[in-house]
Amino acid sequence: MLPLIMVSLMGLPQAQDKPIEPTVTPSGFLNKEIRVHDRAYRYVVYVPRQYEAATKWPCIVFLHGAGECGTDGLKQVAQGIGTAILLEQRRWPAIVVMPQKPDVKDAWEDHDAAVMAMLEATIAEYNIDPDRLYLTGLSQGGHGAWIIGARHSDRWAAVVPICGYGAPEAVLPLKDTPVWCFHGGADEVVPPDRSQSIIDALIAAGGTPKLTIFPGVGHNSWDKAYRDPELAAWLFTQRKAKTAKP
Repeated sequence: MLPLIMVSLMGLPQAQDKPIEPTVTPSGFLNKEIRVHDRAYRYVVYVPRQYEAATKWPCIVFLHGAGECGTDGLKQVAQGIGTAILLEQRRWPAIVVMPQKPDVKDAWEDHDAAVMAMLEATIAEYNIDPDRLYLTGLSQGGHGAWIIGARHSDRWAAVVPICGYGAPEAVLPLKDTPVWCFHGGADEVVPPDRSQSIIDALIAAGGTPKLTIFPGVGHNSWDKAYRDPELAAWLFTQRKAKTAKP
């Protein structure tokens, strides 16, 4: 019987080793959703085409302005850093988190927990460099960058508020954080002295923030700011300072 068994086994079709296809991480502007305090928030995460999980990547959190509020989960890509990325992708080699604030009447700090939860979810999903976390925003989002930036000043390697506003005393925790602030000199929606007063307070507290005022530019100072190659170059050189061990 043994020879018959051997012949029978030899006659069976042999299993073929299937080639293992490499895992490709989806790239581009990806729709995401998260629940925080039993509320659903939609947001977008931009992943560069050249993303590789073997490399640690910088991460930018971008807070939009009043016109992009809603629950569609997409409008926040249409203004600010999203359009800058579309025009010059190579200038922005980073994972970019783009929350959407549901209600225009709310301030960004009302959704602080959701913004930080989106950041943490992104850190869990992608290989993010914890020393290169950046926060930026325009108009209402500029205010959000100041306030949420100050509330979590230990997290950010740099903060870039554009045509924002806020109480100077609330922003003082950012005195040791690299800051580059932008504003239009002819802004009638948020006057440029709103940025100037915060910068003055940070300097008085010992900080060294940068301020750029665009002469003759109105409220939309974000296009000039985000499309300035010097901003991206400066941003990606900033790293979270290490605390020296005693």
